[in-house]
Amino acid sequence: MDARQVELLPTGYDALLKAIKERVRTAQVRAAVAVNTELVRLYWSIGNDILQKQQTEGWGSKVIDRLSHDLKASFPMMQGFSPRNLKYMRAFAAAWPDDAIVQRVVAQLPWRQNIALLDKLKDPELRLWYAQKAVENGWSQPVLVHQIETLLHERQGRAVTNFASTLPAPQSDLAQALLKDPYNFDFLTLAPDAQERHLEAGLLVHIREFLLELGQGFAFVGSQYELSIGDQDFRIDLLFYHLKLRCFIVIDLKMRAFEPEFAGKMNFYLSAVDDLLRHPSDAPSIGVVLCKTKNATIAEYALRDMNKPIGVSTHLTALLTRSLPEHLQSELPTIEELELRADAVPFPEEG
Repeated sequence: MDARQVELLPTGYDALLKAIKERVRTAQVRAAVAVNTELVRLYWSIGNDILQKQQTEGWGSKVIDRLSHDLKASFPMMQGFSPRNLKYMRAFAAAWPDDAIVQRVVAQLPWRQNIALLDKLKDPELRLWYAQKAVENGWSQPVLVHQIETLLHERQGRAVTNFASTLPAPQSDLAQALLKDPYNFDFLTLAPDAQERHLEAGLLVHIREFLLELGQGFAFVGSQYELSIGDQDFRIDLLFYHLKLRCFIVIDLKMRAFEPEFAGKMNFYLSAVDDLLRHPSDAPSIGVVLCKTKNATIAEYALRDMNKPIGVSTHLTALLTRSLPEHLQSELPTIEELELRADAVPFPEEG
């Protein structure tokens, strides 16, 4: 487009073009979702037909090979009719006998995610739980597999908190479901005598894995975030903002067992963040104390009369044992190298 054409464009043309482009992109996404839904429903119906024939008429497994051959011949431009995939269709129909659940939940997931659910989970209730979470959070296949393998269902919502008494419903329920116990930082390898700064440096180096483990909606604000209070400076280990809860999340890292005074320190941090950073439209800030271990009873007593919402969770990391051969130890990054990498790592804004 030359200069004369640009000059001849009517007022508002750019805005119209932008609006149409957004509408086309939205339509493309909707079309892709609709195509996926129809494909998954087709696979379920094929699998259900195979299953019914095998159960009622005693068809053997060799029929699948012949069916694969004939379908490929009839639809040469269409993939997905291999014997292996037809067997997955049969297993898919057997795993989800209720067509209503198929249409409402699993048809919204790409076929690869459905295969992962079949491969990784045998319990129907767990399979449905992970399917619903995958739909809610838009998990890719690798993320779904990671969540299953790290037993998310056993960790979600298990932190000790005082949310019920410090947050209004439904904010309290949402916040409770947000926290895990323990947090799985198996992407880190730390020495047995590692300190909090070493844990923080490792998490910042592996910020993407860290955000994945925290869950959807976490936006990174900063590490060692400085707060000037009175005539002193205080530093928060990790500060996030949660896009769904609409509040700041303060994380305090500990490499030892939970102690009651940790709750008092977190209460102090939350008061400062609410006063200095919180916008009037934000929900109350939430604190999370991440410890190496905790006694649940002690944590419950420590939080009982606190007036700020605080949760206590534990974290798991891969420990670097001193029994490793020297030639292997030399291949691993030192704590100092981790900290240098942490200084240079680019931070994504959202998990």
